[in-house]
Amino acid sequence: QVQLVESGGGSVQAGGSLRLSCAVSGRPHSNYCMGWFRQAPGKEREGVAAIWVITGNTYVANSVKGRFTISQDNAKKTLFLQMNSLTPEDTAMYYCAAHAWSCGGTPIQALGVPAFDIWGQGTQVTVSS
Repeated sequence: QVQLVESGGGSVQAGGSLRLSCAVSGRPHSNYCMGWFRQAPGKEREGVAAIWVITGNTYVANSVKGRFTISQDNAKKTLFLQMNSLTPEDTAMYYCAAHAWSCGGTPIQALGVPAFDIWGQGTQVTVSS
């Protein structure tokens, strides 16, 4: 059974950076799509970035492109989200998620919430102005 545990959230001032980590356990193979999602109070959960583990192909939402980077350490089975130039609009609960097989060929497919069936408990990111 795949389990995901996020860490690295916290409070930061606008313009600052944070690096989120997601420890992965129980994954039987590398043909998984893994992603980062966020949900602000009163808003729907949205995809931020995803990576197809076996190929390293990445997908990043337009809202964070150029500021956020998704990466992985396959040896340690850890997923990362490097977040730079943070703004108050980035304040949200951030979740790590996964599903078996390919992310799909487009960012819309890769960042679609319904495709993901394994979720972590989330880590809070708060950006103050």
